[in-house]
Amino acid sequence: MKIQKKKNKHSWSKKRKIIALVCSLIIILDSSFLLLFYGPWDNFRNFWITSAMTTMNHQYLATIFYSQKTIDKVLKNNSILEINEITNPNQIKFKKYSTTIYKNKYEKEILTKNDPNDLYKLIEIKGDTYQGFLVAIYDPSKIFIATTNYLGKRGESILTVAKRENAIIAMNAGGFYDPDWNSNGALPHGTVIKNGQVISDFQDANMGGGFIGFTTENKLILGKMSKEEALKIGYRDAIEFGPYLIVNGKRSFIKGNGGWGIAPRTAIGQRQDGIVLFLVINGRLATSLGADMVDLTDIMENYGAYNAANLDGGSSSELIINNEIINTPVAGGENGLRNMSTFWIVKQL
Repeated sequence: MKIQKKKNKHSWSKKRKIIALVCSLIIILDSSFLLLFYGPWDNFRNFWITSAMTTMNHQYLATIFYSQKTIDKVLKNNSILEINEITNPNQIKFKKYSTTIYKNKYEKEILTKNDPNDLYKLIEIKGDTYQGFLVAIYDPSKIFIATTNYLGKRGESILTVAKRENAIIAMNAGGFYDPDWNSNGALPHGTVIKNGQVISDFQDANMGGGFIGFTTENKLILGKMSKEEALKIGYRDAIEFGPYLIVNGKRSFIKGNGGWGIAPRTAIGQRQDGIVLFLVINGRLATSLGADMVDLTDIMENYGAYNAANLDGGSSSELIINNEIINTPVAGGENGLRNMSTFWIVKQL
């Protein structure tokens, strides 16, 4: 009996130690959680709120932890002031290179081709919080807007559109009406111009941004204007979105992280030599949290963009080359893709 009592006592002592350890871990985790969310450091709070508030269906991740007053204050302190100009097309001068002397490593990456006749080059991009892909497209006359075949009814997968259009490259473009964060991508935000004609024009009071598109001279023009002014300028293919990152070689003023948080991102730009840049950044992954507006602007500037703009991001960020998914989409649908309304495509005519 004495031996049995000793065993029970020893067993109970081990249980008490385990319970004490678990309780200690819970207390530590709770304290760390509270310190992280409500401590004196702004960086995490800014990251958390701006990232959550720019998602389609995860804004609750901010609202359950913070008051509306705190959210408004953080968003105010993380904002972007765009350059109030329209792209000067005279500054875009198409150029052919024969030099082996480059300004920097980024220019060398862009201008070094495996074959002089290459239409594009895929470059992997890496940063502290992100990983993604930059596509340099050497002939902007091959870039067009494509849309779902069911505008106003439902969107389509980027793979479906790329195959139908015989596109070599396809990337998501503008946003779309998504009031319940679960729409079918039927109705694109703003004016959509294709082949010089307005094919969709849904104006939402909550929509920001301006025109992003190519003229008949194959120059990427950024500018906030009416659809009548856009047609007069000579857009052949354009959508409305934003914010603008670089206009006429000038960076937008970005306060904090720009107010868009860290997430999957898509952007488009053009260098002064006419080369177009498609950029897609992975996000919401263990290997790539995502990028903010500062990151996008830095990447575009590094690679020589004279004009650049943010496109629809988050679960819409998708890149297809030769009918293969290049990035890691996080929409949760088939292959991680979602139905959308507008796409930038590259095709041989």
